[in-house]
Amino acid sequence: MTAEILKLRTVHEGWNRFSLATVRLADGAEVERAVEDHGDSVGVLPYDPVRRVAALVRELRVPVLLASGAPSQLEAPAGLIDGGDPADNARREVLEETGIRLHALEPVGAAYSCAGVSTERIHLFLAPYGAGDREGPGGGAEGEHENIRVVEMTFADLAALADTGGLTDLKTLTLVLALRARHPDLFAA
Repeated sequence: MTAEILKLRTVHEGWNRFSLATVRLADGAEVERAVEDHGDSVGVLPYDPVRRVAALVRELRVPVLLASGAPSQLEAPAGLIDGGDPADNARREVLEETGIRLHALEPVGAAYSCAGVSTERIHLFLAPYGAGDREGPGGGAEGEHENIRVVEMTFADLAALADTGGLTDLKTLTLVLALRARHPDLFAA
């Protein structure tokens, strides 16, 4: 399929950019599509294989509040790539949000988070940690008003949420399923 962007008009620019793209389709028809752009991001599932827990976060998500009335959802730590290597950004985000210093990262992949609307590609990682890797309480970067709450959850509870539709964040569901597929022994009773 061939398509060509004829015009891109920015309608909002702030933390992210919203644009309207005029596109010529393969059949010659011209259509307008909305595009949200804020750059690439990282998502990480830190897990402690000894204690059999994963470190997740809860923070205000206004779109989730608007769509469902729920002010937050259980999520893997995540954030925008501020330049440089995705792995370095992943380590920084986890330290800011959870207070855990990561060493090893296991890449899961990179995928578009919502290809019909957004240019964001999220780089996903699994990351083992131990009790000695906690350096602080987490909670988010100073001045970003994230008000993050760290939640350590057992693998059994996490698997139950994944199996029953209780994980409403796609990156988190993807990472939990990847952890179960790659390290099934962690979920054995």
